[in-house]
This record gives sequence, C-alpha cells and structure tokens, in this order.
Amino acid sequence: MRRRFYQTLFELNASPWIASRLKRFAESGVSRHLIPSFAKVYHIAVEEAEQPIHAYPSLHAFFTRHLKPGARKIDESSDTLVSPCDGKLSVIESISEDSRFEVKGQSYTLAELLGSQQEARRYAGGTVVVLYLSPSDYHRVHTPLAGRVLSHYELGDRSAPVNEIGLTETVRPLSRNYRRVTRFDSPVGAYEHIMVGALNVNTIEWTLEGDQADKGQEVGYFSFGSTVVLCFEKDAVQLEREKMGPVRLGEVIGTFKTN
Repeated sequence: MRRRFYQTLFELNASPWIASRLKRFAESGVSRHLIPSFAKVYHIAVEEAEQPIHAYPSLHAFFTRHLKPGARKIDESSDTLVSPCDGKLSVIESISEDSRFEVKGQSYTLAELLGSQQEARRYAGGTVVVLYLSPSDYHRVHTPLAGRVLSHYELGDRSAPVNEIGLTETVRPLSRNYRRVTRFDSPVGAYEHIMVGALNVNTIEWTLEGDQADKGQEVGYFSFGSTVVLCFEKDAVQLEREKMGPVRLGEVIGTFKTN
C-alpha cells in the first residue's frame, strides 16, 4: 500500500494538477513522518545522507538530500568520463545522420530534444547517454567531466513520467517534457547535458553558480521523477558497454583521448 502511494507521488502520476498538490504535501512538515517508511520501501542507504533522517523537515527535503562527504568517489583520471548521477545507464551509439535515435522502442531526434536542427547536426554519428533515476537514487545531478557552460535554456511543457513505464507507454517524454539543456565546452569538445523533468514542470533546480564546473561538481537536482541525457559528438568518447545498468555518481562509464 505504501509503495503504491510513493509510486503515485514520485513515479506514475502524469497529471500536473494532482502532481502540484502532491508536491505541496511532500514539502509540508506533515510529510516528514513518512520519511522512515519511504526510506524502507525504497531501500535507501540512510547512512549516506548528510543528516540523520529525523533532521529533515519534509519528505521533499529528504528526497533532494545531500550526501555525506566521501559517500560518492569521483574518479579523477584525466581521460575518463564519469556518471553524473546515480541511475540506470543505457547508451545509444552512432546517432544517424538525421540525428535520430531510439530509447525503449520510441524514436527521437536530437533536433526535438535540443530544439534546434542546426545544433543537432554536430552530433550526427555521435553518442547519446541516458540515465534514469529511480526514487531509490540520490537525486542531485553533477557533471561527467570538467567544462565551461556555453549556453543554457529550457524547453518543453509536458510532465509525463520518465520511469520505465513512461519511457515505453507515453509519447516521447524525453523530447516533450520540460527540460533544461546545458551545452558545455570540455576536453572532448562541446557536449549537451540535459535534465528531463517529470510529474510537475517545476521539478528541476539549477545550482551551479557561474559558468565553470569541475569534474563531478553538482549542477542541479530533481524534485521528482527524472532522467539525465548526455549527447557527445562522433568519436568523442568510448563508453564501457559492461557498465550498462545501475551506476553511481562518479563511477567511470567511458574514456576519451587526451591531447
């Protein structure tokens, strides 16, 4: 019963009207009493949280929690690409010349995802990395490698779920949902860092100050269900196929050639 309630709150509900009210409840002081059961249902490692669970003022505050220093180790090698978050990793290699790729049986184009056919062309033949964050995961998002922000904008007005069900049953949520698209300049050239929201359009908070980010630095967080998409140019990175599936922030997911 409790799992069903939490799924409705954080995963399955596609109604903005209902989601906004559930979000309001999750941010209220009353919701703090649900934190222990939420942590138990989703097998959350509460010992990694920055604060003890009784210190969080609401369920939302716990959901968007920081971790203790050292809870996630960021690989510091100069030629590696790390996971920008906890999540389930999938990779689409060799994007077609018309920037088309497929996720969970649904066809997308980078032009739709980025809102620009011109910008999409630079990634023809490149690689798309998709990471789905479940309620069990740490929900703050970091950078996969050091870089400088070149542009930052918002797109989309939908709020369909982006969990396993949403990615297969709703109409192309990655390119229709509200999302924040950030283009970084980096050691591998320009790449796109996209945070895709769900349930309620105001679910993404950007926390990076300035336009420079170190490898593994936090850039934002999700309030509710979420997905991160990374787009790299052709031959820019080599992803590690054995890493497909669950990964954690800072874990090596690929490599690139250094000059």
